[in-house]
Amino acid sequence: MRLVLPSLLMIACFASACNNTGSGSQAPAKDSATTTPITLKEVTSSPEFPDAQLSISSMKATPVGKDSTKISFSFGVKNYELMAQTTDASGKQCSNSDKGQHIHFILDNRPYAALYEPKHDITVANNTEHELLCFLSRSYHESVKSPRAMVYSHFKVTDKGSIEKMDADKAPMLFYSRPKGDYVGADTGKVLLDFYPLNAPLGADYKVKVEIKNETSGKTANFKLDAWKANFLEGLGTGKITINLILEDKEGKPVAGEYGAVSRTINLAASEPFSH
Repeated sequence: MRLVLPSLLMIACFASACNNTGSGSQAPAKDSATTTPITLKEVTSSPEFPDAQLSISSMKATPVGKDSTKISFSFGVKNYELMAQTTDASGKQCSNSDKGQHIHFILDNRPYAALYEPKHDITVANNTEHELLCFLSRSYHESVKSPRAMVYSHFKVTDKGSIEKMDADKAPMLFYSRPKGDYVGADTGKVLLDFYPLNAPLGADYKVKVEIKNETSGKTANFKLDAWKANFLEGLGTGKITINLILEDKEGKPVAGEYGAVSRTINLAASEPFSH
């Protein structure tokens, strides 16, 4: 009996330790993609283009059927080379276009079209009103923020398919630029966050609230930006990511209007093929 009792005690203690789920037990290791926090880091040392200029040279309307119109845009670009690689592209270690520098064409705050040549066609319904923002972009998609590197147009397409220019909208507006689309492999490590405010200088009067959620892992983060600068998002992990940008006034209240807030979804994967 002296030999059996200790053995039974050891077996009982071992079973108890294996089934112990109290505070003294060791928690299972968590996926680092879930535990690593999402951080925001300012993009620094990007080449400046203070003399870069962008303009709309012409807008030509062509009827498409009875109810739509094709608008052909032609742009003027000065002191900036489209399709060239920005000189520090390799050092940024983020998603970069192999086609080089380009124009971001944003119509009605929808996802932008990247223009590598200074022209673009769109087709819109007749009797509709539109707001267009275009700006020069570095090859890694960071906007050039010098004053003349942007052009804005507010116009209407009449019921007869002609273009009617309208007064510029004076309301505060926030246009979304990056991130956009799908990111694979190394490109998921540093994801560019960039936007373009109009009539809303960031600082004392306006701020941008950034809400991030990884819909796959559940990880979230919130940031408040009071300076108009591009940033890198790190620690996003992989999966479906929702990004909300909200323009706020000096009292911290969301700015009213359809250009006061914008939401996008992107997808990050360690490798291809993608599964959305």
